Amino acid sequence: MKWLKVSFSIYVCVSLFLLSSCVDKGKSMFSFDNGVTFDTLLVEKVYHLDDDTTMPSCNLSIKFIYPVESGKMNLADLQQIFVTSALGNAFDSIAVSDAVAAYINNYIDNYKSDASIYRNNISDLDAEERNEAYHYIGDDDSLDKPTVFYSYYETLSDTIVYNNRGVLSFQVRQANSKDDLVSYNSYRNFVVNFKTGTLLTESDIFIPGYDLALRKIFIATLLEQNNVKTINDLEDLGYFGIEEIMPNKNFLVTDKGITYTFNKGEYSAYQLKSPAVFIPYDLITTILKNNTVVYKLAEN
Repeated sequence: MKWLKVSFSIYVCVSLFLLSSCVDKGKSMFSFDNGVTFDTLLVEKVYHLDDDTTMPSCNLSIKFIYPVESGKMNLADLQQIFVTSALGNAFDSIAVSDAVAAYINNYIDNYKSDASIYRNNISDLDAEERNEAYHYIGDDDSLDKPTVFYSYYETLSDTIVYNNRGVLSFQVRQANSKDDLVSYNSYRNFVVNFKTGTLLTESDIFIPGYDLALRKIFIATLLEQNNVKTINDLEDLGYFGIEEIMPNKNFLVTDKGITYTFNKGEYSAYQLKSPAVFIPYDLITTILKNNTVVYKLAEN
């Protein structure tokens, strides 16, 4: 694996991981008053079964923004928050470079394992079952293709949404598909409180009973976003369980308000985009805890 270090107009290639993929690492100088500087790691990894380029493959694309300097919080702690949030708890206490390399290896190993299981079981299926298992769609009626495993695709990226006044909000987006026929997208939101050095929780922000108050706001906002008048109208569009919608801990914080993201399958069909509900502070001042970092954002 190679790193491509970007510095002004000079491009220097250096070796990092012992993997045959393309990696681009470029420093981006945005810090605001939290005193955080970030690097960006770009990875493109393709592995073909049996190392044969004519065979199906697993394809991984990573754009990982992570902190390399921190003036208000221990850098190692902040980096671990980013690593575990983007890559998973299995990579806790691992340095950024090692964690990304381990994630790539794990992705490839899982693909190999799935392909091996498929190969071992496909011979027990008849032609119709093989076609269904392979999800093959096309004009070619040949029964050869369904005996071959399909390709995997994954993109993983994070975005800095807000980085100011003791708060750092970022979002991790992950998309997976198999053979371009089945796809899943998820959005995971995280908010770092530099005062405590931990991730903010809903109980840090709101007083008891906040869930019922937010439910009313969620419903009203979804009705407005979809230009409909009733919950039944939302259900006709593909939403479900809206009458019981609850805060899901998946929120972002800025100086303007709080945004909740509901992933596909939570309260909406997979065909719909993941609903995002923005709540300006003036709608929730009565349920914010006093003297918290979010309360202070709302005051200004």
